[in-house]
Amino acid sequence: MSLDYNTAFQAFQSVQDSKLSILKNSLFKAAIRYAEIRVQWQFLNKDERAEINQERTAAHNRFIDCCNILSKQQSIIYEDNGWRNNIGIDRKLIGDFACYLHCFIGIQNK
Repeated sequence: MSLDYNTAFQAFQSVQDSKLSILKNSLFKAAIRYAEIRVQWQFLNKDERAEINQERTAAHNRFIDCCNILSKQQSIIYEDNGWRNNIGIDRKLIGDFACYLHCFIGIQNK
């Protein structure tokens, strides 16, 4: 099970459209940090994974918190926060969203 591209891209666009720039940037930074650790994970042996597992979990939790905080604040100012429901509550799917964000930000033309 993974988050599909279209759902992730629509969520990215909704986040990007938010006027809450500080919270949006915090979410993007947390996504990038978690995605970097998640990619590194693929190349680590068992002992190396054990060394960074706590850091990986903390980065994942931080990203989830950023998603929840931005969504809540968007609701307060009447911005569309439907993206949060669309990515769901499953930790893996939320982690997939972080990886998509990393990708979308990386290839963005500005």
